[in-house]
Amino acid sequence: MSHAPQNRPALLLSRIDVERIEDLLERQEYRSLNTAALREELERAELAEPAAMPKDVITMNSTALVKVVDGERGEHEYALTLVYPRDADGSSDKVSILAPVGSALLGLRVGDIIDWPMPGGRSARLHVVSIRYQPESAGELHR
Repeated sequence: MSHAPQNRPALLLSRIDVERIEDLLERQEYRSLNTAALREELERAELAEPAAMPKDVITMNSTALVKVVDGERGEHEYALTLVYPRDADGSSDKVSILAPVGSALLGLRVGDIIDWPMPGGRSARLHVVSIRYQPESAGELHR
């Protein structure tokens, strides 16, 4: 089953984030994972230098407020921080870039909405409500 979002907004990614993610994907411990959707997102994205990154884009280590609408569970808001695998500590507020939903969040902008496939054939709608923290806008260009 594919975990790629059904509708795909344009993506703007930090050049440094892309370089680090590509390096990560080459590591032996991650080669057995299905990273095709993430690789596809990296290939289709437009790149920007960190200093030129708009403040409304989810970059690595950004914290975004996301509204999820699921037909079974209703509507919920979550503050999610997109992290590298080493920083994913199992808490529900940290999402690894290697998780399908992490791959989908990278590069989204405030206002973007994607439909996300869920287990059992149902889907949820994810809406980026706001960015609570973005390293680039905080001046942390090489974090």
